[in-house]
Amino acid sequence: MTDRSLNTILEELTQNAKFVKADQLQSAINSIMNAKRIFLAGAGRSGFAARGFANRLMHLGFHSNFVGDTVTPSIQKGDLLIIGSGSGETASLVSDAKKAKQVGAHIGTLTIFPENTIGSLSDWHIVIPGVTSKVDGENTEHGQSIQPHGSSFEQLSWLVYDALVVYLMQETKQGDNEMFARHANLEQK
Repeated sequence: MTDRSLNTILEELTQNAKFVKADQLQSAINSIMNAKRIFLAGAGRSGFAARGFANRLMHLGFHSNFVGDTVTPSIQKGDLLIIGSGSGETASLVSDAKKAKQVGAHIGTLTIFPENTIGSLSDWHIVIPGVTSKVDGENTEHGQSIQPHGSSFEQLSWLVYDALVVYLMQETKQGDNEMFARHANLEQK
């Protein structure tokens, strides 16, 4: 076995990352900086990436929550809901977006399809290329993926979230020391 698959995945992600637009990242940063509280949502593996971002936002001192956790409070006007959804049509996430809109919260999304329901409800979006069951890559500039459908979107979402963390560290003038002070300390050593 060789590392050929790993290198191919990394090449796919590197190529797809070139399509992520700086102005869309800046809109996300501005929205995060101005939000009272930040809520993250995503289903399946996209949810894992969003949960990781919620954790890093907490490390940066933001009041962040993952939708569906038992301790997640109600969303209110002035809050921000960030949804990771490749399709932009996941029923539970569409419902979350509609509820957030009803109460006057702001909405942002990471998606392949900004024109779909969640994107149309959002104040901003970050378009992430990816191959899904709805986009097979044959008729797109992004080409085929060797990975199962959805994987490239989920992986690049995680990397985009991490890039936002780096920008937010700079914006808030924080480094590892400040973030580590908020890290969990009730762990076994």
